[in-house]
Amino acid sequence: MAITVFIRYRIDPFKRDKFETYARRWLDIIPRNGGELHGYWMPCEGTNNIAFALISFESLAAYENYRARLRSDGKGKANFEFAEQHQLILEEERTFLWPVLR
Repeated sequence: MAITVFIRYRIDPFKRDKFETYARRWLDIIPRNGGELHGYWMPCEGTNNIAFALISFESLAAYENYRARLRSDGKGKANFEFAEQHQLILEEERTFLWPVLR
């Protein structure tokens, strides 16, 4: 059964430009490592410190394999380090969802 990971980020509102750079870098890294990226969403009006991402996988096991590959991917590691260096992500929540079928 396919699962989708819903990621909710609490970001530093004064570093939205850096978070956008971080998100754009994942656009080729995530698919290359096995995730189906539906996109990243940035705040534009209203709340200015929340961003979201949606990524799907064929199973929870596929997600676990993806996470292992991502940590050994050179560009993936560099992007994690970029986020830490700039301290742009204050909190990250992951919710695992599956589609409701009729």
